[in-house]
Amino acid sequence: MSTVAYEIVDVFTDRPFAGNPLAVVYGAADLAGDQMHTLAREFNLAETVFVLPPTTDQATYRARIFTPEAELPFAGHPSVGAAVTSMRRGLFEAGPVVQECGAGLLPIEVGPSSAVLTGGTPTLGEPLDPAELLAMAGLGADAYAGSDLAAPRSAGCGLPWVFLPVRRDALPAIRIDDVAAARLGVTELSVFSWEDGEARARVFVPGAAVPEDPATGSAALGLGVWLVASALLPPEGTSTYRIHQGIEMGRPSLLECTVTAAAGAATSATVAGHVAPIARGEITVPPFIG
Repeated sequence: MSTVAYEIVDVFTDRPFAGNPLAVVYGAADLAGDQMHTLAREFNLAETVFVLPPTTDQATYRARIFTPEAELPFAGHPSVGAAVTSMRRGLFEAGPVVQECGAGLLPIEVGPSSAVLTGGTPTLGEPLDPAELLAMAGLGADAYAGSDLAAPRSAGCGLPWVFLPVRRDALPAIRIDDVAAARLGVTELSVFSWEDGEARARVFVPGAAVPEDPATGSAALGLGVWLVASALLPPEGTSTYRIHQGIEMGRPSLLECTVTAAAGAATSATVAGHVAPIARGEITVPPFIG
């Protein structure tokens, strides 16, 4: 029976058993999408990434990213984790690489134990009603820390998230109502506090097999877009910000970010973090299903 190689790494942490765990799979170029999805369900982590040969000369490698439920066009911690792990395995040297994925060609600067990912084209949604989102999160009106300008809305750089600003002391009390989330159509939610250039965040995927994420690169990129639109970061030039996540889960994570803006709108964002190796092995290839 054939097998493929995998590694388990923790992303957005410089020490094992913190950050966001990730399965990185190699030698799977001959697998169909449903076989990859079956392996992702077997690992049962927030995401599993398959490192594949690129389909264009402009890319260093191609990544296909799966949750236990579906394939994603892009995600942050699989992109950072795949880049560092592939460099460690000798697929390429440290330095600039280009990842091909469903969100396009994304630049990544890879170091010995960390990487800086540049997200895709920024997107920004319309303001949302905070009352419904607060209720969905099990919070009262007094937890809200937004304003008319800094209102809840979706934002992203390849994968959009809904951002809900709250007081820091409200974060431990969050209890997501999956039924309310389904009614509102909220499938990706970042609830965060903001102070002095730093955010403390909890990031949720209501109804998913892994309903809370300890470190979320795509949400970190989107937060930069939201912060510029909310006038909490400068409307011109490049700003830095940090995100602390996973505290309430016992998996502390640190995401170092930048956002570049022009005329009051974000034009690009980056997220950086370390990758800690945990385990490696081989896993059986599941039968073709489709």
